[in-house]
Amino acid sequence: MKTDLIIIGSGPGGYNTACHAAKNGLNTIIFEDRQAGGTCLNRGCIPTKTLCHEADMIEAVATMTGSRPEVDFNKAMTRKEQVTAQLREGVEGLMKSPGITFIKERASFKDSKTIIAGGEEYTADNIIIATGSESKLPPIEGIDEEGVVTSTELLNLEKLPKHLCIIGAGVIGMEFASVFKTFGSDVTVIEFLKECLPAIDSDIAKRMRKVMERRGINFNMQSAVKSIHKNNNKLIVCFDKKNRPQEVEADIVLVATGRKPNIEGLGLENTDINYDNKGIKVDDNMQTNICGIYAIGDVNGRAMLAHAATAQGMRAVNHICGKKDAIRMEIMPAAVFTNPEVAGVGLTSDQCDSMGIEYNTRKGFYRSNGKALAMDESEGMVKLITDQDNKIIGCHAYGAHAADLIQEATAIMNFNGTTENLVDIIHTHPTLEEILHDAAL
Repeated sequence: MKTDLIIIGSGPGGYNTACHAAKNGLNTIIFEDRQAGGTCLNRGCIPTKTLCHEADMIEAVATMTGSRPEVDFNKAMTRKEQVTAQLREGVEGLMKSPGITFIKERASFKDSKTIIAGGEEYTADNIIIATGSESKLPPIEGIDEEGVVTSTELLNLEKLPKHLCIIGAGVIGMEFASVFKTFGSDVTVIEFLKECLPAIDSDIAKRMRKVMERRGINFNMQSAVKSIHKNNNKLIVCFDKKNRPQEVEADIVLVATGRKPNIEGLGLENTDINYDNKGIKVDDNMQTNICGIYAIGDVNGRAMLAHAATAQGMRAVNHICGKKDAIRMEIMPAAVFTNPEVAGVGLTSDQCDSMGIEYNTRKGFYRSNGKALAMDESEGMVKLITDQDNKIIGCHAYGAHAADLIQEATAIMNFNGTTENLVDIIHTHPTLEEILHDAAL
């Protein structure tokens, strides 16, 4: 069967790209061997953020009443399933749009222009690989023990663990640490690096970690896990903290040490596509070294974010259709939905230092903002980073709705805006966005 475009994978990159392609007149076939919506909708972003919302509601009630409500863990997990099911149904509806053929089969390359799926062969002038990523497990003794899980299994727990140990203080580890602490678990985090969230500005990451420590989460930084074993139905995690042997007991151990591109079983060996264990190599149009074959989202390893996959898919389709766009891939906002939230866009202070870029920082604080105090959310900070001409080159924040705050800075940065431009924008009062305005002042 011949078509204009083949897409492998129906995550945010895949299904949004299929819609964009159809709107541009491309007859598109999209393959998916699991659930529509991919990892993000079914095993990642959406179910996790649903639990984050449940945790936020618990914290809000505890703040207002002075006592922590009893958590119905099963009810929270049921709501998670309801949300993902509703959104999955919506994606399946989109895949019935004119110009899109959705096929639930595993697809692989026979050669650079031919895809095999369900015993049939499909060809297209253009193919987009959007197969996402999967959890990456480190070579730790005992990592196969029962009760040692990835985020996928953790999202399907039937019982709240009394003690949760998390290996890795990246985005996944920190979000689950925040959620399960609120739900009532004792939480221990073990991280090899000096600070959590290495992709986030270290000033912001440190402040956020301190807040989480005050909430009772136990952090072991600069610690290397050596082994995991069972003792009386409990998991014992053995690790070295600054070269001193230590151990912690847990009911469940979450391994959150990163993700790796989903390339196995794609048949890439039947093509001349350039790839390695970090992902499929692409240029700025998301095209591989083979003309007409593209790779978007986690599978190319450039930015493992759902919205990055969507933007990259738009770029790929635009390139196929000969259209120019102004999407700036280097200005990629990101957020961590812990309590408090963390978000950032652009360069961090650490990156500026390592690159030898001269910069200035300006800070605004939640504690001096009327809306933040009214919300009982006085803990937080916004940090603007500017070059010597006052152009905004980075914005980082922690606190309530930090993800929303940095979006305004993202918009300004896309048009090379300065702090003067930000100051000239009238901001509604009272809003948290005034913190950003105050930082610019």
